[in-house]
Amino acid sequence: MVVMSESGKRVVVTGIGMLSPLGQSADITWDGLVAGRSGIDYITLFDTEPLATKFGGEVKGFEPTDHMSRKDARHMDRFAQLAVVASQQAVEKSKIPISSNNQSEIGIIIGSGIGGLGTIYNQVKVMLEEGPDRLSPFLVPMMIPDMAAAQVSINLGLRGPNLCTTTACSSGSDAIGIAREHILRGDAVAMLAGGSESIMTPVGIAAFNALKAISTRNDEPKLASRPFDSERDGFVISEGAAVLVLEELADAQERGADILAEIISYGASADAHHITQPIETGEGAARAMQNALDKAGLRPDEIDYINAHGTSTPLNDRMETRAIKTVFGSHAYNIPVSSTKSMIGHAIGGAGALEAAICIMTIQHGIIPPTINLTHPDPDCDLDYVPNVARRAEVTTVLSNSFGFGGHNSTLIFRRYREG
Repeated sequence: MVVMSESGKRVVVTGIGMLSPLGQSADITWDGLVAGRSGIDYITLFDTEPLATKFGGEVKGFEPTDHMSRKDARHMDRFAQLAVVASQQAVEKSKIPISSNNQSEIGIIIGSGIGGLGTIYNQVKVMLEEGPDRLSPFLVPMMIPDMAAAQVSINLGLRGPNLCTTTACSSGSDAIGIAREHILRGDAVAMLAGGSESIMTPVGIAAFNALKAISTRNDEPKLASRPFDSERDGFVISEGAAVLVLEELADAQERGADILAEIISYGASADAHHITQPIETGEGAARAMQNALDKAGLRPDEIDYINAHGTSTPLNDRMETRAIKTVFGSHAYNIPVSSTKSMIGHAIGGAGALEAAICIMTIQHGIIPPTINLTHPDPDCDLDYVPNVARRAEVTTVLSNSFGFGGHNSTLIFRRYREG
């Protein structure tokens, strides 16, 4: 079945750009995921000696001046630098032409849950140590979360709708879902959509330590992210960015684009429960999934794979398992579910976009990435989590979940592109 919107338009993905703890491209990241390789290691960006957690998922070896001028790099926080490079990659992959003829019809939505935390941290130190007169005039335009989208707009000359979604760990997924809706409404013919985050700073690690939300498995960092495992002790902070090029199908066909997948639905909901904890019944997450299925006109048995939010926290993993069972009933046990956060950690506002890109590559390659470090299954988490080893499978339709602090729940559904 081909899913049509009320407008009769269809939205497809023609480009992917990605930087993750496994590598600085989508292809390198994918190779690491299929191999079941962990991108988590000891932090090198700063001294972790006073911190309870000393590891995370860095984008290793990232040099912004390999992709932009030194002046431009100095005026961007790391999260914006990552977004610009991911966007450049996505446009290159898509081969979408950008000129004065169409630049006002191509928009950008890039989510970030926190924004320029590194810039804030460094400039607060300057103020305390050297005084307010020493603050950088670029503090404000480097720290605010919308600057990833703004810098991409400037870098690529795109003049269409330009937005930032800030919905905690759902930010990247919401950006992609809302970008699709912009195209369906006719606000743009194409959108760059995704998420970016870099909170790998002392204050970022210390803040999540204070919440007791992240792992402290300092002796075994590569084993620390273990979704659905009974020995999990929290998520692992990482950084990264992913950007997709979304286009109206007719325009992509007209220019002979390589269509990677079709985005067929987006559902969202709120828990209305707690500022950090998900509602244990999973009812909010279930509403987002059901909403996405209903809007796509899909039966539960038409989903071939679920990329779970799967954070490796005790509450989230149990909640998400319950939510999947609520929506899919007994069929839940037949659906492969995996958490790629087991390998790349949790990139907060970038997570949903990274996972959306991974879903598209799962469709393309017919390989389901594993959930690594799943050696002692939690009895409350009893679905097929593709433990430890990637699996070949015929994958047509995939569902990706993202849930965030504040009770945000977002679900995206992608399908193999079909004509007609």
